[in-house]
Amino acid sequence: MKTVRIYMAVLILVAAGLGAVGQTTETAQTAEGKLFQEIRHLYFDEKWTEAQTRLEDFLVRYPQSPFYAQALYYKSKCLEEQDGMEREALRSYKEFLRLRDRNKDLAEDAEVSIIDLAMKLYDQGDKGFVREVEDRLASPNKVVRYYAAVQLSYVKEKRIADKSVPILKQIIEEENSGELRDRARIALLRVSPDALAGVEERRNEKKVRMLRIVVMDDRTKKIEFQLNIPWALADLALSAIPDEEKATIRQKGYDINKILKGVQEGRGTILEINDAKERKTIKIWIE
Repeated sequence: MKTVRIYMAVLILVAAGLGAVGQTTETAQTAEGKLFQEIRHLYFDEKWTEAQTRLEDFLVRYPQSPFYAQALYYKSKCLEEQDGMEREALRSYKEFLRLRDRNKDLAEDAEVSIIDLAMKLYDQGDKGFVREVEDRLASPNKVVRYYAAVQLSYVKEKRIADKSVPILKQIIEEENSGELRDRARIALLRVSPDALAGVEERRNEKKVRMLRIVVMDDRTKKIEFQLNIPWALADLALSAIPDEEKATIRQKGYDINKILKGVQEGRGTILEINDAKERKTIKIWIE
């Protein structure tokens, strides 16, 4: 697990363009730049204690360095990798998150690490740390918010675990990722099996949106044409409308594509087109 987290940190740094490290060749050649690179090598060699000590010294010596934020992040990672340093690591991550020039991707990883550390401390008996996880249920970052909800589902106190339910439901109902929805389902099953049953029913109802088209004779009140078809096959529905009905719609000055767009945006409403001459009514709606 530790190795995976290290690799993830490397990937994040690469994606972020290595932050200040890649600013200029001149900057990288400064004494502090060279020193920071040496310390990074210690980190990637998993020499946690030595790298931590060197990083703490770096932070004291170069408080204005363009590498300061990264150095504080690495220090936090080193602390996280050492057993018994969970509180110090959590405090260090929170200090990093208060920096204005923190990297967005590193900040996201720091938030996830805080959740992991808080849950570890909770499992060790420090129940108060679960609040760190609860607070992140309101994070503007979706990754952090979802991760907090899943982890909170493991909390034994039901009144606390129940706070994860709204977000877990949201994941199941709205997310496209099957893996993500499966994780949320398992988490919701731990917390509230009844809630899972209810949300699955709502999701199933949302899966198939039906386009309804009815043409009725106003004199006999009989349906002359009726079509019920999944919204995903709307193009097929258009081709299935009789030519004479299409002509009626065009004569009324309606554009088929605009009609369907309007019906889609106003789901549940019924669009009626009345043909006084032919004494027919065309109804189009989505269920």
